[in-house]
Amino acid sequence: MTTAHPVPRDPATRLRETLARLTAEEDVWLATAHPRHGPHQIPIWFLWRDDLAWLCTRATSPSVRNIRADPRVRLALPSAADVVIVDGSAEPVPLAEGPAAAYTAKYRWDPAAEADTHLFLRVVPRTVLAWRGEPEFPGRSLMRRGTWLA
Repeated sequence: MTTAHPVPRDPATRLRETLARLTAEEDVWLATAHPRHGPHQIPIWFLWRDDLAWLCTRATSPSVRNIRADPRVRLALPSAADVVIVDGSAEPVPLAEGPAAAYTAKYRWDPAAEADTHLFLRVVPRTVLAWRGEPEFPGRSLMRRGTWLA
């Protein structure tokens, strides 16, 4: 299925709408890689707060293992018609040091109540790309080297 977006958004509108999606969306694709084990990609809940992405997972997950070996990650919202891709670096953070209350409020799930030990992954974005179809390829970079462009 294709969605036509004949008129490209201006940079301010594209940034505003991208930040709104990052705040409102519940799911994101997290891609990590390990030198020996290769790529790993999962859908996961996330919270966008203060220009950071926060994800929560088991401390023993392949994603955490990969991030400990190589902190580079890619996040992608689940739409090919309204693309948002965030490249950045991730760091495991204990639950007590992350936005536990905001995460629990958004998902009605308390990771501290789980039998498995969970932790947060704090993702610091370095690059953010957003576009709706080919007309928006020019200007799709909204962030470079951690600085917003619009």
